[in-house]
Amino acid sequence: MARATFSLDEATIAEIKRTAERLRKPQSHVIREAVADYAARTDRLSERERRHLLGVLEGLRTTTPRRTAAAVDAELKALRQARRAGGRRHPA
Repeated sequence: MARATFSLDEATIAEIKRTAERLRKPQSHVIREAVADYAARTDRLSERERRHLLGVLEGLRTTTPRRTAAAVDAELKALRQARRAGGRRHPA
């Protein structure tokens, strides 16, 4: 385990100590669990973020393509051929 030093206010320290005593766990364990719980919650999108992303996707869905499917297929084919050949070759 790595050691770390953090500055916390007295109220937070007291809460950590009370929680550790109540759960009969070391303070470091309480802090690890709290950080893991916080990280799991913050990895999820907020409602505002979710609505924004859904709006972006809806905008993409209703946008008329600028190129034909044949043009996109031709570009993808050229990319695949370039990758198989070792990528782009730049003149020295």
